[in-house]
Amino acid sequence: MRSMTGYGEATAQGRQAKVVVQVRTLNHRHLDIQSRIPREYLAIEEEIRKVIRQNIARGRVEVFINRAPLKGQGRTLQLDEELLGQYVRGLNRAQRRFGFKGKLDFSLLAQLPELFQLGQADIKQEDEKRLVLGTLESALRKVQRSREREGYQLKSDIRLQLRHLRQIGAGLGREAKTLARRRLEESPSLEGEESFRENHRDLSESLSRALKGDINEEIVRLKSHVEELASLIQEREPIGKKLDFLLQEIQRELNTISSKVPYLPIVRLVLSGKEKVEKIREQAQNIE
Repeated sequence: MRSMTGYGEATAQGRQAKVVVQVRTLNHRHLDIQSRIPREYLAIEEEIRKVIRQNIARGRVEVFINRAPLKGQGRTLQLDEELLGQYVRGLNRAQRRFGFKGKLDFSLLAQLPELFQLGQADIKQEDEKRLVLGTLESALRKVQRSREREGYQLKSDIRLQLRHLRQIGAGLGREAKTLARRRLEESPSLEGEESFRENHRDLSESLSRALKGDINEEIVRLKSHVEELASLIQEREPIGKKLDFLLQEIQRELNTISSKVPYLPIVRLVLSGKEKVEKIREQAQNIE
């Protein structure tokens, strides 16, 4: 079992740059990937998302990738030779026409900054792709470990609530048998029907209101759902959505039992059961 909240960070250095990948995951009903990546990696953004989908099934995933070029690898200085040639030819023509003295000096270049342009160094796409995706995989492994640690705590708490639900199911079964036995004991015989109605009218009406129907089937289904829930939390696959469905089924059985038999001991057990289901539901909001 894994939680949906976690954090992982990894750093790696290639031939041209140092890459830092940070991944944070939060609760979300579905898989929602939010990426913040340098423009140099826009071409591989879909591959980044694919790697995330292979590792995470549910939750909000925030990915931050930072690229720091190594010294001498980030930018290039480019000389506009064509423009420089025009300057030189123009100055030579001016010297011949107007008779200027002197020679062209290298210091001229420092006075003409427009001759130079700063450009980005060419990135070796394949090398950088392997660097980024490998670093992302490392960060995701750390995220999964943190999610599994929190998932272990969630599983322990759910197991505790499951023990309570088993006890509640057993208690409902005992109360149902008690009510069934009382119904048989209070049933009038054909010979004493009139006398029974006169002497036990109030008790009979009370039992009639309390026993709207048999709840044995609901109790059996309730116990079955609880055991299925106990098996589900042992699975290694994402179980969040299945868990939500099972909790709805358990809640439905509890509601049916209380509506069919509004008998105080049973109502108390049902209320206690709903409390345990709600506690599990709170934990399920954070399960992948």
